[in-house]
Amino acid sequence: MPNQTKYEKILDALQSLLENKDIQTISVNEIAQTAGIAKGSIYYYFSSKDEILEALIERNYEKPIATAKNLAEQKHVSPFIRMAMIFQACRNSSTAFLRQHAGTKSVTTQDHLLLHQKYLNHLIVELKPVLTSIIEQGIEQGEIHFDYPAALSEIVLIILAVKMDTTLLPSSPEEIEETILGLISLLEKGTGNPPGTLNFLITPP
Repeated sequence: MPNQTKYEKILDALQSLLENKDIQTISVNEIAQTAGIAKGSIYYYFSSKDEILEALIERNYEKPIATAKNLAEQKHVSPFIRMAMIFQACRNSSTAFLRQHAGTKSVTTQDHLLLHQKYLNHLIVELKPVLTSIIEQGIEQGEIHFDYPAALSEIVLIILAVKMDTTLLPSSPEEIEETILGLISLLEKGTGNPPGTLNFLITPP
């Protein structure tokens, strides 16, 4: 069985190096030195630096994703309330990402965007089946009326993930709120809910 302590040390080392260096300039040897383990040991856990980065991203955002997956099983809770909680999970994840990389002046914008692109991909891929399941449950219960639950979940997640992050699309808090209101309006029309019934989906960032 892999040594979990070494595994975490490798991720911690890359996390630490990313605070002051571009991902392109970080070598596997440097990660090993920072982790205090032999370079050969890294390849027991990871085949490449990119794989280490992917694992780090998964670890950093596993909590909101785990919460979202748990929500999908809470069938006694309204699907719209669960959708609202997933909205909040997206906002929390974006806030965490921006806070984590704030002040890392030596990291280039290009490198920051690369990291965030990987993060967005991971978030959308992981949350899409969860949100789709919740929408499908709402359809079965007669609370949601929509023919393409998977497409709807992908649209919602893309809008939330991209708009919530002012790195990819610079936006003021007012512009973000306006986008969310527009998304809610589309959701209400698309799912057959009266105007204003989904306003509770708006939560503070």
